[in-house]
Amino acid sequence: MSKRFDVIVIGAGPGGYVAAIRAAQLGLQVACIDGWQNAQGDPAPGGTCTNVGCIPSKALLQSSEYFELAGKHFAEHGIDTGGVQMDLARMLARKDTVVRQNNEGILHLFKKNKVRFLHGHGAFVQAVEGGHEIRVSGAAAQETLIGAQIIVATGSSARALPGTPFDEKRVLSNDGALRIGAVPKRLGLIGAGVIGLEMGSIWRRLGAQVTLLEALPTFLGSVDEQIAREARKAFDKQGLRIELGVRIGAIESGKKGLHLAYTDARGEAQALDVDQLIVSIGRVPNTQGLNTEAVGLQLDERGAIVVDADCRTNRPGVWAVGDVVRGPMLAHKAEEEGVAVAERIAGQRGHVNFHTIPWVLYTHPEIAWVGRTEQQLRADGVPYRAGSFPFLANGRARALGDTGGMVKMLADAATDEILGVHIVGPQASELIAEAVVAMEFKASSEDIARICHAHPSLSEATKEAALAVDKRALNF
Repeated sequence: MSKRFDVIVIGAGPGGYVAAIRAAQLGLQVACIDGWQNAQGDPAPGGTCTNVGCIPSKALLQSSEYFELAGKHFAEHGIDTGGVQMDLARMLARKDTVVRQNNEGILHLFKKNKVRFLHGHGAFVQAVEGGHEIRVSGAAAQETLIGAQIIVATGSSARALPGTPFDEKRVLSNDGALRIGAVPKRLGLIGAGVIGLEMGSIWRRLGAQVTLLEALPTFLGSVDEQIAREARKAFDKQGLRIELGVRIGAIESGKKGLHLAYTDARGEAQALDVDQLIVSIGRVPNTQGLNTEAVGLQLDERGAIVVDADCRTNRPGVWAVGDVVRGPMLAHKAEEEGVAVAERIAGQRGHVNFHTIPWVLYTHPEIAWVGRTEQQLRADGVPYRAGSFPFLANGRARALGDTGGMVKMLADAATDEILGVHIVGPQASELIAEAVVAMEFKASSEDIARICHAHPSLSEATKEAALAVDKRALNF
């Protein structure tokens, strides 16, 4: 007889494992199914984010930044490092350790919260009285469960170029990009978005000659134009070669690497020879293998599960969150949806505000933003005031030796409510949190301007940008 649960979560990525834990905290009997495993064959919950995305990429970004700082910038602080050597194998091993620690942490949280974890592949079997039957197949013996409520959180996978599948040796997804065994002399990336810029930054710092080819005519088109220009200047200075408006043609594999034919923004034929190629042109929802047709679960033209504003599907008692549904493919967005769904199942009022979801690029300089950009406000005809403050005039940034970039604040011209905050510069990923909190509480720029910020701190740049909205910045 199939064991019954109040909630069954399919997928243990950021959306799934958090949903399972929150549902258990609310007194529900919960099972979570996930088939991810590490190189040793052990369960590795955490999804793409923990295993081949957010966590390992940040580990390598940190290691590669330390390497570059030691080799190029420590001397400015009076630190003579001599000849800096890199041990790539140890760097990758540290990254793997960080990933494993996160895997083990999730398993510990399941145990602590009495969530039953099943290592295997979860799929729908049929609708039954009181819920849905789910089959779990994997290393262990196959079994079936019945859940009164089902939460699908199966995430997404890297999109391949048509006709050029990933082999994870020469043509790499984000997975292979994190496991390159030797620094390539020439590295190509297709796509100059978040993943492309972060992966390109890692391998450039370690010594690769990096070229990014982007189909869009503008650099970081979803970022505020002024912030994107600042970031582009920094990346150009670092040696990242970025070409926009590119159309990729044939990709040929030879003895010495890959030969890419493409046309540039002027329509002229160009070619690029690389040792390895990272493809980062977007991601596709993971719905294959879920057997959605068995229960009539509705998918859209992209293969994503169709949900309403509260993450309900067309099937009673079936919910979906994260990358497998509409909206930005961000780990923290998935987490918020997972918590909200668990609370809705328990009869509470779950909350997700899509207007205050922060975005971050963990490059150097870091780029972070929340809310609308200046170009969006202009397009929508919204009267606004803008204020900005450069890190060049911030005492903490000077002490760090990291003065590039700025904080920019946009506020409603009539009400002064903050409509967007955009940062390029040191620790932007941390600074953006203040803006998210302020916008969630519908704060005005004057509210931030009147709050005492520690001195010296990078956060003072946010206060000064708020003051600049009213043209009364004190230090610039």
